Amino acid sequence: MPKSDPLNQISQTTLAHYEARAEEFWLGTRDHDVSQNIAALLRHIEGVAPFQILDFGCGPGRDLKTFCELGYIAVGLEGATRFAEMARDHSGCEVWQQDFLALDLPAGRFDGVYANASLFHVPRAALPQVLAQLHATLKPGGVLFASNPRGQNEEGWNGERYGSYHDLAAWRRYMEAAGFAELEHYYRPQGLPREQQPWLASVWRRATPPQGDQSR
Repeated sequence: MPKSDPLNQISQTTLAHYEARAEEFWLGTRDHDVSQNIAALLRHIEGVAPFQILDFGCGPGRDLKTFCELGYIAVGLEGATRFAEMARDHSGCEVWQQDFLALDLPAGRFDGVYANASLFHVPRAALPQVLAQLHATLKPGGVLFASNPRGQNEEGWNGERYGSYHDLAAWRRYMEAAGFAELEHYYRPQGLPREQQPWLASVWRRATPPQGDQSR
């Protein structure tokens, strides 16, 4: 999709933040336990393994490497140059460097898309198009996992990073409009009161063409 100047500025400023702090980010996140999220994606994928997985916003490659070690065919996608380099080195996997607002994805390739802490950086104005592109890159019946910091549907800058913070009802509307059917959702971290669970995780199946698009 053509990027307007405001959207381009949002994307470039957010990516620059990560470029400048790549090593610091890696040290702070490399030991995070997201096995619950990986399992949530994998248990809903149907078909014959090894599955094709797109790690959307793979960062330095922590989870990308895990998918490979589990025996899956994993490809990373990352907008920040330094993160893409780190992910290739850490995982040994193919990593595509693409801006979320200028995606070029193959149609019907992946059994699963794993979007852990990435889609919240997409402004609401661009989210329907990005979700439509993820829908199209999944095989029929493919599965999308997303985990994002939740909120009250506000969006804006947090320092040099832009974020959109959806509640469950709003997130459902975006996903269903993009042609996804909900499989499950939960809040993280596990075992804490809801007010101490800032992350909303959800799993979706590619079900129908996006609303207004009957070409698929």
